[in-house]
Amino acid sequence: MSKEKVVLAYSGGLDTSVILKWLENTYQYEVIAVCIDVGQGDDYSSVEEKALKTGAVKAYVIDAKEEFVSDYIFPTLKAGATYEDDYLLGTSFARPLIAQKLVEIAEKEGAVAISHGATGKGNDQVRFEATIKALNPNLKIIAPWRIWDLKSREDCIDYATQNNIPITVTKKNIYSRDQNVWHLSHEGGNLEDPWNEHDSEIYQLTVPPEKAPDSPTYVEVEFLNGVPVAVDGEKLSPLAIVETLNKVAGANGVGVIDIVENRLVGMKSRGVYETPGGTVLFQAHRSLEKLTLDRMTMSFKKIVSENYGQLVYDGLWFTPLREALDQFVDSLSQTVTGKVRVKLYKGNCTVVGASSPYSLYNEEFVTFGADEVYNQKDAEGFINLFALPLKIRAIMNEKNKK
Repeated sequence: MSKEKVVLAYSGGLDTSVILKWLENTYQYEVIAVCIDVGQGDDYSSVEEKALKTGAVKAYVIDAKEEFVSDYIFPTLKAGATYEDDYLLGTSFARPLIAQKLVEIAEKEGAVAISHGATGKGNDQVRFEATIKALNPNLKIIAPWRIWDLKSREDCIDYATQNNIPITVTKKNIYSRDQNVWHLSHEGGNLEDPWNEHDSEIYQLTVPPEKAPDSPTYVEVEFLNGVPVAVDGEKLSPLAIVETLNKVAGANGVGVIDIVENRLVGMKSRGVYETPGGTVLFQAHRSLEKLTLDRMTMSFKKIVSENYGQLVYDGLWFTPLREALDQFVDSLSQTVTGKVRVKLYKGNCTVVGASSPYSLYNEEFVTFGADEVYNQKDAEGFINLFALPLKIRAIMNEKNKK
């Protein structure tokens, strides 16, 4: 009688290596390890080998980097979506893509369950499982961190040692990291106390501003309908754009934030995030919108951006609302076309120039010099009507004082 199969979201790191063996020991499942490459920077030939050596009956390595940028990152960029004004959602929108691929493999292999390494205290468990339920509600979900006896990463290290699982993490190198083509996050260790200043030695995508070049670097980003298409005049693929900007911005110390955020599960957490290229793209995109969108549209777009960011953070990618918001964003992005020049200097990312064929900025109207298009006398009537409610209220107050 053949064993039932479970698909495991596998990275080759401490948690998922332990989970692979734990699933085999606890449930006698045949474990199919699936590694989705969204730019973690690992050697995936060795990851596949490690999965098989640890006990997997089959291992998949799927390169989804280009899809990740074009279908997840850039739509979120177009929406201008962030979480709590700071977080550029680096981990958040990778999870639905990974979960989607897990479901596809589970259906292909006839698996009965999907397992993941997200903890019971974090957001990722929601992101994985909401996606799985949306795409295939018949699959069982196994979240070991919510049910096993291991209570810490130190326990996992001990379990790995007992079961001869090769790992690189030690009890001295205890940071929890998540990396993809968009960002690198750091959590745990001494970061768990928000009073502690983080150590810049943890940086891997950026340099500390103090060690950045003493001269500024200028970079030009071109957009078409709200989507980046070129850097410094060179047309590039979506992935190449992000990778190029990661290098140039990271070398100038751009894109590090240290924040305390409100997790979906109710607690606050502290993390250090490196998002060098993403910081440039968000600043450039925002400045181009300010040039091409009218006041009323921009005001409503802020509401959409906030709601979109909340959906992404909460793992609700595969929802009718997100799809509807995409249609709104696509519609207004038709004029978000042009070039933006950005200055990078010792951790600062400053837009210094922008141009667009759809620019609503008209020098004839705003000049302080003489013009032939604006009659300043018209402002008097506008102000009279605009301030009329204030005037009426003041008249009422005077009457009631008598």
